Amino acid sequence: MSQDFDPLRHRLSDQRWFEDFAAGECFRLPSRTITEANFAAFQTVSADNHPIHYDVEFCRAHGHPGLLAHGLQVLCFTTAGAGAFPHQINDSLIGFLELSAKFLKPVYAGDTLYPMLEITGLIPQRTTGVVVMRATVHNQSGALVLEGEHKYLLRKRT
Repeated sequence: MSQDFDPLRHRLSDQRWFEDFAAGECFRLPSRTITEANFAAFQTVSADNHPIHYDVEFCRAHGHPGLLAHGLQVLCFTTAGAGAFPHQINDSLIGFLELSAKFLKPVYAGDTLYPMLEITGLIPQRTTGVVVMRATVHNQSGALVLEGEHKYLLRKRT
């Protein structure tokens, strides 16, 4: 192995610990346009067979212009792994503790979703701390379609 090779120099971000974070920090996640192919893939994984997610005529008969995204599918867009946060906590992450969500507006095939995580609370403990994040997803019209919360347990700097 080469003397000047250091795998730590290949990290995407500097390591951060619980006490390195501050309330108000935002982690924007990549936008995505959701398609009927995404719906079909999620239906396969979730085994959800309700026609609101795969039968266009059923959707229209119930007042929707097209297929309706499953709420859990929209929630998946808030995964922290899609952004910078997990690269900053490589060595400090102990676990993902908790998740909640409110589904506020419908999401249809063709909608572009803009997820974001914002630190709203830091709960220090003796050797660890809980990072509380507000999760939001807006659509291309600026409507808030999902709001929720994530909680992560991180180590303090040793």
